[in-house]
Amino acid sequence: MVELRDVVFGYGKRAILDGVNLVIPRGKVTAIMGASGGGKTTVLRLIGGQIRAQQGQVLFDGQNVGEMDHARLYEARRRMGMLFQFGALFADLSVFENVAFPLREHTKLSEDLLRGVVLMKLNAVGLRGARDLMPSEVSGGMARRVALARAIALDPELIMYDEPFAGLDPISLGTAAQLIRRLNDSLGVTSIVVSHDLEETFQIADHVVILANGAIVAQGTPAEVQESSDPLVRQFVHALPDGPVRFHYPGPTVEEDFGGVRS
Repeated sequence: MVELRDVVFGYGKRAILDGVNLVIPRGKVTAIMGASGGGKTTVLRLIGGQIRAQQGQVLFDGQNVGEMDHARLYEARRRMGMLFQFGALFADLSVFENVAFPLREHTKLSEDLLRGVVLMKLNAVGLRGARDLMPSEVSGGMARRVALARAIALDPELIMYDEPFAGLDPISLGTAAQLIRRLNDSLGVTSIVVSHDLEETFQIADHVVILANGAIVAQGTPAEVQESSDPLVRQFVHALPDGPVRFHYPGPTVEEDFGGVRS
């Protein structure tokens, strides 16, 4: 469904991705993980065409996203669903209208048909009864589920999740994880999950990719990644405070900063 070929991207002089090659298998849940600043969200932005690779190719269903004009890019985006970090609901629209928004923008459904589709999507995430509430009236976990209903409103072939578990309590977190797995299987879609939550992500993912230092340092099934002997992967998987990813940000030595100072 998605393929990155020798992709290079950076912000200014800071390299984020350096010759990354990645294949996202169709119909599976692929987790992209790694330390903060490793390029996980950048991969999602490249796939959606929000940014363009400086070198290499980003392919969606065999088509180069970087070469698409506006019309082709918007056509491709209609086949994608996006769950933004913390939901990103429209604060002045009701739950119903948040889910209806992409349908109103991209289809010409009658109001009766639109209402039926919206209620089906809300029912799929367990929130049909909350349709008349405003975003300020729902919990963080519920807001994330509303955002998921909006992400699947157009029946996408690819759903991308940017930190779907961030800030959720244990019950909401478990509910969100199982929803991702269940929707992936029942809808027959391809899912990409960017997450730091090891336990829940490893439980639902078919394929795990670890990004670090601009490259893929490990990939495979959750079990294969957990058994990796790579020092960086072990540090991430076992939450070790120090290792290849240092606790201290690079800078002058202690002697250089405090040399000659006596207590």
